[in-house]
Amino acid sequence: MFLGLTGGIACGKSTVANMLKARGAILIDADVIAREVVEPGQPGLLQLVQHFGREIILPDGRLDRKALGGIVFGDEAKRKELNNILHPSIRKEIRNRMEKYAISDPDKLIVVDIPLLYESGYDSMFEQIMVVYVPREIQLKRLIHRDGFTQAEAEARLNTQVPIEDKKNLADVLIDNSGSLDTTEAQIEAFWKGI
Repeated sequence: MFLGLTGGIACGKSTVANMLKARGAILIDADVIAREVVEPGQPGLLQLVQHFGREIILPDGRLDRKALGGIVFGDEAKRKELNNILHPSIRKEIRNRMEKYAISDPDKLIVVDIPLLYESGYDSMFEQIMVVYVPREIQLKRLIHRDGFTQAEAEARLNTQVPIEDKKNLADVLIDNSGSLDTTEAQIEAFWKGI
């Protein structure tokens, strides 16, 4: 089975991914793939340079994520342009890995961790979607504590995503991660036994 795993920023999606992996699931991480498609020499990086200019390249030839972030963060049109450039390559590589694992490990759960699954239109690729949920107030507190954001910076980050309450309502499987790790672990165990 192919399971899409998503949630909001600071909801604990990585924790849940690791719990599934510890039980034997195969994990495909879209963030890792997104970094791979912009490595030096990759078509994705060349397309970004053509579109946004050489100022997004570090002296060693790697992508300057901070410079690119400065261009696209807060500018919805530029962020869309970035996504239109990179998502076809990311989507293709996710599909390639899903197909590879479906053949090599047909009896295993294949989990694809995609932070912006709904925002990027990946939901149709999966038999089920698991959403890791915490209320927005907890997201804000975690972002401020974990990443050192101000309240305004944390809210700006959250405002770039589909609201967590909307994702919660779209979930096939909901994992409420606002309690203890043991509580989350119990929910994952119940899900695992049910598949």
